[in-house]
Amino acid sequence: MAETKYLRFGEQTPIERGNGAVSWPLVGGADGTDAFTAGVSQFPPGLEVPLHAHNVEEMVTVLEGAGECEIDGVVRPVEPFDTTFIPGGVTHCFRNTGAAPMKILWVYATTNVTRTFAATGETVAHLSGDDLIAR
Repeated sequence: MAETKYLRFGEQTPIERGNGAVSWPLVGGADGTDAFTAGVSQFPPGLEVPLHAHNVEEMVTVLEGAGECEIDGVVRPVEPFDTTFIPGGVTHCFRNTGAAPMKILWVYATTNVTRTFAATGETVAHLSGDDLIAR
């Protein structure tokens, strides 16, 4: 059985993702879960995450800022607490169209997450050194 944990956000180590994007992994396989991976990402104004798909289901909730999401070719505005559910294999991205940083909470339905970039077809491990916003 995994141990319970209490994570203070300010004590988490951020991962630089390129173009000013930063991610904070919160809970994943290293923490003892085998069911999900979760964290927070922040994008500066004007940043567009490249279109991509994951190998698993994903839930995203906007925590701060405003922007838009594109899911399977449909673009919708997003603002705090708007939430998306994206099945595995569905191409999507988030764009910060606002004047302030946009922060999102992401949750994947497994601890083995990959990202496949739509423009190149390249598949990389989530949050690996190759999983960069600068594409």
